[in-house]
Amino acid sequence: MFHQRAESPLRLNGLDAARRFFADCLAETDSGKEHLWVAHVDDQARCIHLSRHDGDHGGASLPLRQVIADASIHGSAGVILAHNHPSGDPTPSALDRQITRRLALAGEAIDLAILDHLVIAGKQCSSMRAMGLL
Repeated sequence: MFHQRAESPLRLNGLDAARRFFADCLAETDSGKEHLWVAHVDDQARCIHLSRHDGDHGGASLPLRQVIADASIHGSAGVILAHNHPSGDPTPSALDRQITRRLALAGEAIDLAILDHLVIAGKQCSSMRAMGLL
């Protein structure tokens, strides 16, 4: 697991900004394995904390408790998630949708918004928000 506190917060306001940001993050990882990135943002969509959770060719887990704990520690207003699909298919899996819904429900309890969950496969990107899944 990788954690980083943003020194000069980048604004992740909108799908294009988030897609570019996470594409750059994923460019630095092994594309044959899944990697999940979680960007915590403040109420102005500035990234205040970033974590990476590495998986393998079959998937990367979403540590719900850790995301909620990090949100409490950093005072996050919301999170934006992104992970890659080494298969080349950017369609969110049933498990991707299920775990994102679980995080959204847990986030409601502490007023944490799940702003989006992006699935990136090569140059293609799916947004769960744009798909109506959030």
